[in-house]
Amino acid sequence: MKWQGRRQSSNVEDRRGRGGGGKTPGIIGIIVLLVGAYYGVDLSGLVGTPSMGVTRQSTLDNKLESQLNELSRVVLADTEQTWHKIFAQHGQQYRPAKMVLYTGGTPTACGTGQAAMGPFYCPGDQTVYLDLSFYEDMRTKLGASGDAAFAYVIAHEVGHHVQNLLGILPQIHQAQQGANQKQANALSVKLELQADCFAGIWARDSINQNLLDTSDVQEAMLAAESVGDDRLQKKSQGYVVHDSFTHGSSAERMAWLKRGIDSGDINQCNTFAAN
Repeated sequence: MKWQGRRQSSNVEDRRGRGGGGKTPGIIGIIVLLVGAYYGVDLSGLVGTPSMGVTRQSTLDNKLESQLNELSRVVLADTEQTWHKIFAQHGQQYRPAKMVLYTGGTPTACGTGQAAMGPFYCPGDQTVYLDLSFYEDMRTKLGASGDAAFAYVIAHEVGHHVQNLLGILPQIHQAQQGANQKQANALSVKLELQADCFAGIWARDSINQNLLDTSDVQEAMLAAESVGDDRLQKKSQGYVVHDSFTHGSSAERMAWLKRGIDSGDINQCNTFAAN
């Protein structure tokens, strides 16, 4: 992935090293469950994985952390460019998401955010929250590594921001309030898969600019596979409960990411109309 020395987004606040946050997820944990904010992986794609269980000190060395800092800002800038173009094509104006880099825990408009939850998006302040040490969790706990894999995670979270701007996120959140657990989970899955498809649209735009190549796409696909509910449940508890899925299976996550990559069309990402 070509990211070194490229434009970085200015919509980033660096809170690393400040500490903050309590020992419990608070209301943000509830929001993650209700609207699929893994948001933490993503996503919250990664909510519920063993590596996300406790808040801990970062194990990143200074060089790698510096590289991830730059990579995150470049990827955010790329998503801004991608979504500015797409919104303009539909006669709308894109309002970029903000990103907060933090360590361990940090206050958000959704409550206290914790690194143990993985990257997440808070609709209340339209911000993506990212502890860079998640990169190590991806590598050591999920078997997914590389700059393109990490970029996919960020693009997925920005996908939730796009859903928020389009009114999809609040509509699904409201629908979940009157739904039973099975129905709420099913809505969360569709929300997460759509964010994967939106991440694929970013990837398609980056491919067209020769910023991503075939190996990068494969890296992103493997990252999507690594955060499938079936794979995470199998790893953590030894069996799979489909009705408890909140993000989709590995096959579904890869399929919708690929759909976004192949089409580059936001209209092809309507997971809510798909079986």
